[in-house]
Amino acid sequence: MILLRRLLGDVLRRQRQRQGRTLREVSSSARVSLGYLSEVERGQKEASSELLSAICDALDVRMSELMREVSDELALAELAQSAAATEPVPTPVRPMLGSVSVTGVPPERVTIKAPAKAVDVVAA
Repeated sequence: MILLRRLLGDVLRRQRQRQGRTLREVSSSARVSLGYLSEVERGQKEASSELLSAICDALDVRMSELMREVSDELALAELAQSAAATEPVPTPVRPMLGSVSVTGVPPERVTIKAPAKAVDVVAA
């Protein structure tokens, strides 16, 4: 599951670190407790729009820029999650051998070639 608050926190942290600023500096500037800002950055707390506005002002970053970066991160995370869910699970070759039947060919003459996505049985 993709958590928006975690992506938002990651982007906020990167913005702060790019500027070489500490949590203490930003929390003081945004008038947010250091502990709460830390929890927002770690994705443990949901930030209200008012809080995000104050943090963006403290970081001198437009909220639209912040949200665009979060949106890009979300799109990448969704793609990765989708790719992981649709990736085929490799089927072991050895258990399949018992179910392979080639009429008129002795088993020792059957070879199996395993390309990337399918298994071909070839009578030698």
